[in-house]
Amino acid sequence: MNQKITIRDVAKHAGVSAATVSYVLNGVNKVSDETKDRVLQAIEQLNYQPDFTAISLSKRKSKMIGVIMPLVEDTLAPILKENPYVSELLSGVEYTCRKNGYDFVISGISKAEECKNWIMKRNLDALLVLGKFPVNVFEKMKPLSIPLVFVDSFEEYANAYHNIRINDELGGYLGTKHLIDIGHTQICFVPNGKIDSAVDGQRFLGFKRALKEAGIPFKKEMVVEGKLNTFENGYSIGLELMKKQDITGIFTSSDITALGIIKSLNDHKKRIPGDYAIVGFDDLMISKFSSPSLTTIRQDVFRKGSIAAETCITVIESEDVHPEQIMLPVELVVRDSTKEKSDI
Repeated sequence: MNQKITIRDVAKHAGVSAATVSYVLNGVNKVSDETKDRVLQAIEQLNYQPDFTAISLSKRKSKMIGVIMPLVEDTLAPILKENPYVSELLSGVEYTCRKNGYDFVISGISKAEECKNWIMKRNLDALLVLGKFPVNVFEKMKPLSIPLVFVDSFEEYANAYHNIRINDELGGYLGTKHLIDIGHTQICFVPNGKIDSAVDGQRFLGFKRALKEAGIPFKKEMVVEGKLNTFENGYSIGLELMKKQDITGIFTSSDITALGIIKSLNDHKKRIPGDYAIVGFDDLMISKFSSPSLTTIRQDVFRKGSIAAETCITVIESEDVHPEQIMLPVELVVRDSTKEKSDI
């Protein structure tokens, strides 16, 4: 049976004192970058597993929250660079963290063991999960006893934790009903990705509810699935939609995709809302400045991020907090990308 590696073994391997190793593990800024790198290399080479529970007890709280979200092709770059929704949400997280004396770090969901090590290495007080959280990663987190707060998660196990969401089904219904109310019957739904994903799936249910209520038969051709929630993806979808001769109303699952579609249609001399009426989802800041300005389903993205961070802090600082499902409101915001067909 292999003997457990100790902090002294790491210190000897790195050629430093045990106190120096402790400083590195606790994030104490008393060692040079070169020494820190040497210690971290020794930890990795020896596969040292520190007792982070003891570290947390000695430090009490780190006042650090981890924000974790799904990777896109093994990186967060496309999300952070191209998706204003995430930027607005993280702005709300940052505002509330700073106001309460907390910091936060961001990472992508990778292998379960890597996520676990990231949480332990950073000595996080709580983990804020944005979107889908694979069950195998969740199972690795449970032994750490770290508070979890979810945003837009529909996994069954997330119901046992704080979960901040919006009424996505209602949003899908309101956006589609608006197009129907202004005279459109040939309507297309454009999800962020596949309609089997939780958020898009709920909005798709709202889309179908509005059609059924209006007596409009649903056909599979009414759904055009994209790959990513990006402007470029929206532009490509716009090219595809122009091949569908009967479509006049477009309801998208995100503003950024809708703006890409608008650009594509504008570039091909299509009139909005003359030839097409378009409804987005989120009401991002850029939506009111597009040409034409975008009719959309509003959710307060900044507030969602702020409430998520506030919930994390409450869970950290309160000993007995019961899990709460927080449902934030949505509303239709009508702008220039839609108009009564009789007025066009």
